[in-house]
Amino acid sequence: MRPDERPDERPDEQVVVAVVTYNSAALVGDLIASLPLGMGEVPWRLVVADNDSHDGSLEAVRALAPKAVLVPVGRNGGYAAGINAAVAATGVGRAVLVLNPDVRLTPGCVPALMEALALPSTGLAVPRLLDGDGVLVPSMRREPTVLRALADAVLGASRAGGLGTLGEVVTDRTAYDRPRTTDWAEGSTQLISAECWRACGPWDESFFLYSEETEYHLRIRDLGYVTRYVPAATAVHLGGDSTTSPRLWSMLVANRLRLFARRHGRVRTTAYWTVLLAREVSRSVLGKQTSRAAVRALVSPSTLRAPRGPDWSP
Repeated sequence: MRPDERPDERPDEQVVVAVVTYNSAALVGDLIASLPLGMGEVPWRLVVADNDSHDGSLEAVRALAPKAVLVPVGRNGGYAAGINAAVAATGVGRAVLVLNPDVRLTPGCVPALMEALALPSTGLAVPRLLDGDGVLVPSMRREPTVLRALADAVLGASRAGGLGTLGEVVTDRTAYDRPRTTDWAEGSTQLISAECWRACGPWDESFFLYSEETEYHLRIRDLGYVTRYVPAATAVHLGGDSTTSPRLWSMLVANRLRLFARRHGRVRTTAYWTVLLAREVSRSVLGKQTSRAAVRALVSPSTLRAPRGPDWSP
């Protein structure tokens, strides 16, 4: 049985596996190979939305998974746009499993997520994440606040995240040993119920990259759903280079500010901006090129007005 082949099932009984690619030909093969064991006995359908790749990503998918639904987006519209295009092509099915191309599912991952999705008020379920070396990725997050941004700036995200609920990133390793709910979670691997998707609507495409999962997870919470962390489900996420790329880091910081401004008034937003700016200035003085780019983004008058697209630079 090929990776995209399953016994005939009604579309509304299948999990839609939505993968967004952008120059992902070197990565997507291992993801596709992991799907049969990762999905277990859960009926599924693979749909790949491609953000105008130039490396043969769609051709690679077609060769490995001939029955997959291929959606050429026609532009690099970002992660949220790719997710929306994938779901628009197939519908939500029984649930939507959103995956980065650099994710690899471990056996039984999705059945465990499906069990959690059946719990009351659960709109979205996420697994335990490991990096390529098998080390736990701290993937749970708390809602952004001025105090948490300040704690992260002064103490560092790792230390602040382990002091009660002080930091935004949940860094206490023991917290990842048991099931729990979380304000939001890293967005590389997430299972969204059909009910939650229909109630909350599509992802916000104005966040080209970064903060789109934060916006979506907080939005479903606003509507009464919870994001549930499931340690019995495991996936490997190889990760990206946002911490080393000045362009990507500045986009990440700018989108954090944009999201905060949408959810809070001017006074809190100004305080949040001040903390972000102080953090990046302090690190730019030490020579970090990523922080220098972030400072330029934060002081730009257009940061709160314009969506951050692929060609944006601070």
